[in-house]
Amino acid sequence: MMNYSSVRSDPPDDPAIRAKALNVVRGPRQVLRDLHFTVPRGQITGLLGPSGCGKSTLMRAIVGTQAKVTGALDVLGHPAGHPTLRTRIGYVTQAPSVYDDLTVRQNLAYFAAILDPGHAAADRRHENVTRAIADVDLTSHADALAGNLSGGQRSRVSLAVALLGTPELLVLDEPTVGLDPVLRRDLWALFHDIAATRGATLLISSHVMDEAERCHRLLLMREGQILADDTPDALRTRTHSETVEAAFLHLVDEATAAARAKETTR
Repeated sequence: MMNYSSVRSDPPDDPAIRAKALNVVRGPRQVLRDLHFTVPRGQITGLLGPSGCGKSTLMRAIVGTQAKVTGALDVLGHPAGHPTLRTRIGYVTQAPSVYDDLTVRQNLAYFAAILDPGHAAADRRHENVTRAIADVDLTSHADALAGNLSGGQRSRVSLAVALLGTPELLVLDEPTVGLDPVLRRDLWALFHDIAATRGATLLISSHVMDEAERCHRLLLMREGQILADDTPDALRTRTHSETVEAAFLHLVDEATAAARAKETTR
């Protein structure tokens, strides 16, 4: 089997993700509107905005599972959805993707066998499963049925699955929603460790604005459009705001005022 994770055509200084004139239409509705942005390598980029603004649709487009995508979207040097990206990207959806009738370890062993099949890879798979379980702090629950875990623990199993192949890009759709403050803190510490020690790129969506302060860079979304693409400090400075939430609201007011002015001149 070819090890696609070693196949690279993208220079390391290129962005992990580059979008130009990106659009997504679902039925009669345009969900994403003419998006232009980049996501730098080796950093945590937060994708923030209210529920329904298009964050999940954008993430599905990036990992190659979204239909009716137009424009240019390059991921790790390839068009989004390219076969060579399958082992280079880890994707965690909002709903935990685990089998309730399997234990934590059995769930990870199953997905590890899909990622790295063959008898010769057994030892490597075992090491990857053990490491991923430890990464998300579930070692003490490794032999518990997934169906008996709490919602937060099930979410961590999904994250462990995404970490199995030490991906270069992690796309995490609201991974901390509904978690208690201690677990949220621990997961964000893990995210920063993954970026710092493994050089991975993380794109993490959230509708909780205080999580923006934990990111290196931010994409702020509203109604299928990018309102801002900058660092938290730069956004606060630009809008003369004390918090990213205040900066976001300032940008929303600016966009609303601009749209109204445009309507009155027609």
